[in-house]
Amino acid sequence: MKGFVCKVCGFVSLEGKLEVCPICHMKNVIEEQEDAYKMPDFKAEKGESEKKHIPFFAVSDQCELIPGAACIDVHVRIGEILHPAAPEHHITNITFYLDNKFITWVELTSDVNPAAVVHLKIGTKGKVQVIENCNLHGRWYNEVEIQ
Repeated sequence: MKGFVCKVCGFVSLEGKLEVCPICHMKNVIEEQEDAYKMPDFKAEKGESEKKHIPFFAVSDQCELIPGAACIDVHVRIGEILHPAAPEHHITNITFYLDNKFITWVELTSDVNPAAVVHLKIGTKGKVQVIENCNLHGRWYNEVEIQ
């Protein structure tokens, strides 16, 4: 999928070309790229690669970290089949967006399972998008609607 990617850190902007990268804070480094990330094809039969790379969502309006907190937990794990976490093959980062606007970037190493969570304020509505980056197979996208 065509998109805008930081040539320094690899951040993908879903908002279009930004003057300053929100991750590495460098100016004028975000450029359009033909193959910025892969989109899931939910109509096609998924192969093993897709099953290990497409972000998988679990959304809860009960905060599991802070009992009684007013938030919506958006959990993401990488892959219907859990993605490997080995030095030679792992997820390097998971980026969260809300309605195409950057929320947060979670850096991962091979020492952690490929998963992350973001705590949205209660009442948040819209589309949560995630792009993950595999050190061998590139960036993969998925989204979920928060009602």
